[in-house]
Amino acid sequence: MSAPTVIEDIRARKIFNSRGEETIEVDVITYGGFGRASAPAGKSKGTHEVASYPEGGVDQAVKEVEEVVAPELIGMNVDEQQVIDTTLHEIDGTPNFKNIGGNTAYAISIAVAEAASATRGIPLFQQLAGTFVSDLPHPLGNVLGGGQHAGKNAPDIQEFLALPITVDSFAEAAEANVQAHQKVRQLIEKIDSAFAGGRGDEGAWAPNIGNEAALDIVSKAYETVSDELGVEIGTGLDVAASSLWDKSKKQYIYQRDKVNRDSGEQIEFLLDLIKKYRIIYVEDPLQEEDFEGFAELTKKAKDCLICGDDLFTTNKERLSRGIKIKAANSIIIKPNQIGTLTDAYEVVKIAKRAHYTPVASHRSGENVETHLAHIAVAFGCPIIKTGVIGGERLAKINELLRIEEALGNRARMSDLRIRS
Repeated sequence: MSAPTVIEDIRARKIFNSRGEETIEVDVITYGGFGRASAPAGKSKGTHEVASYPEGGVDQAVKEVEEVVAPELIGMNVDEQQVIDTTLHEIDGTPNFKNIGGNTAYAISIAVAEAASATRGIPLFQQLAGTFVSDLPHPLGNVLGGGQHAGKNAPDIQEFLALPITVDSFAEAAEANVQAHQKVRQLIEKIDSAFAGGRGDEGAWAPNIGNEAALDIVSKAYETVSDELGVEIGTGLDVAASSLWDKSKKQYIYQRDKVNRDSGEQIEFLLDLIKKYRIIYVEDPLQEEDFEGFAELTKKAKDCLICGDDLFTTNKERLSRGIKIKAANSIIIKPNQIGTLTDAYEVVKIAKRAHYTPVASHRSGENVETHLAHIAVAFGCPIIKTGVIGGERLAKINELLRIEEALGNRARMSDLRIRS
């Protein structure tokens, strides 16, 4: 008789994410348990991410799982996560999962981990990190949005974020973000009586205002909520600068504000915003190949996390390149950018050794799953970027509330160091 942790079958299907886009879902069935996972999708993708799907899209990915991957993995043990993740690389045979797809590898990798945790009867974060893990991440939430996540006339900057800093519990932090989100709508309605409550892909309000007007609103909202709840909320931005960059003109094109900026002007613009609005987190402030610009901004920005997403794409080679010149001091961790849990964890370890803050992150096209909450806890990420409202976002928030409850007296908030 086979051990309960041995894979008996693997199945794949096509489902839909929060934007109504096709994505892949994978079931891993062991003799004693079951795991299921699906892949999210980004709107603004980094050029250096692994291939999402093979040629032929999701349908071909499902076929690859059934005809190529499953026969190789059936009979393997789900407790051997690293071995299985390495096998996925070997099955694919390319550096960027071009043949089976990075999303396919991700869904399988997560489903394997979930099957292992279910078979053993323990939470996923404990399966990944052991029984002594106890730190919870600070939630970084998108409350006002623009760019590729919103419609016309919204701000050029993609995300205006709330980050509770001085909190004693995750529940307290989650409540602060919800209150901030609600307060932002009230302030938008005061300056735009025609605002109908439009929201972008991640549930953030998408008003017809410029970038600094948006910062004025979120700053006032955070100050009000901070006073009411006794919780300090810091201001964050995801500029998504690669989506603003015009390679031929070598300028950042701010269509809403009708301003073009070269790289030097972009850095000065952001430094002014950081100082004026006391911003503590800026993601992708410059286009994805500007390592030197990232290094200059990181050096000049005081008490602010400069975070690379498109710059690094959860890739250890690109992160190592950035570390050498001190480009950024924080990194977004999106496991499906690189393919497997093992690959993502390797990047987290490199980041921590270099004192970069890892930020476990959702994607704009998400699924109603809780895996990211467990990954953030297991990997020891001090911040989780996972939205504020919407079922696919709250799935992660609510799971962290359950994890906090399960940890009991051992639960504590991660040490969030905003370094100069």
